[in-house]
Amino acid sequence: MSISGIWLPIVTPFKDDKVDFKSLEGMINHYIPKGISGLIPLGTTGESPTVSDIEFEEIVEKTVEFCNNRVPIFVGVGGNDTKKVIQKLKLLEKYNVKGILSVSPYYNRPDQRGILQHFSSIAASTDLDIIVYNIPYRTGRNIENSTIHKLAEIKNIVALKDASGDIKQTLELLLNPPKDFSILTGEDAFYYTTLLHGGHGGILASCHLETELFIEIYNQVKENNYQAAFENWKKLIKVIPHLFEEPNPTPIKYCLYKLGLIEANEVRLPLLPITEALQAKLDILI
Repeated sequence: MSISGIWLPIVTPFKDDKVDFKSLEGMINHYIPKGISGLIPLGTTGESPTVSDIEFEEIVEKTVEFCNNRVPIFVGVGGNDTKKVIQKLKLLEKYNVKGILSVSPYYNRPDQRGILQHFSSIAASTDLDIIVYNIPYRTGRNIENSTIHKLAEIKNIVALKDASGDIKQTLELLLNPPKDFSILTGEDAFYYTTLLHGGHGGILASCHLETELFIEIYNQVKENNYQAAFENWKKLIKVIPHLFEEPNPTPIKYCLYKLGLIEANEVRLPLLPITEALQAKLDILI
């Protein structure tokens, strides 16, 4: 399938240290009519490192149920033990999901050969589509463009979530993209720039807010209406930096709580709720 548009890496709402499925259902019913292209539960924004195996399955099951085939779902399934990732993938295959978003192995920091073999092994184990996630400041290892080109040759590796943090690398890839392969930005502040250079959209935590504006910018760029898109982008770029002043998704959860979209702004340790100083900044913006 072609991956494009705005994909929501949805937060995992917690209440009294349990997954708040009522709020999850409300969010899904709130965002789908706005025109998002798809949902991605259990990514970094979904606090996947602190979600138990039982909760993982429950979240997938409920997300599929609440979504009810309205948009495709890719689930965050990544790790630094290739065998464990494949085992988790097998659990996922019984659910009606299109694929996975899978981060490059972290902490053990494989070289480019290891990264290539990791994703190749995952792809060979499943018929699900795979979005590769490159985020070196979390994983400690960059996926080089040459490796991305090799991965794109594998049939069910269909897209990249690019959060390389290196605009030069991003632009080089956009100007020389793999064939039949989607490049989606995961760097919220690079969204407009990557669209103008041929990017296919974004997987953006900040699109929990001003969702329609993110989608409108995408549509305006596709219609070659760059000036209107730029005017809208100037509105968004004032907000985005504040959403990442403190660890994601803590500022976004605060905003969602203030907007009444989740019942509590709980996060799980080692994350903590945002400071009062950031609360004051966000109160002005939302």
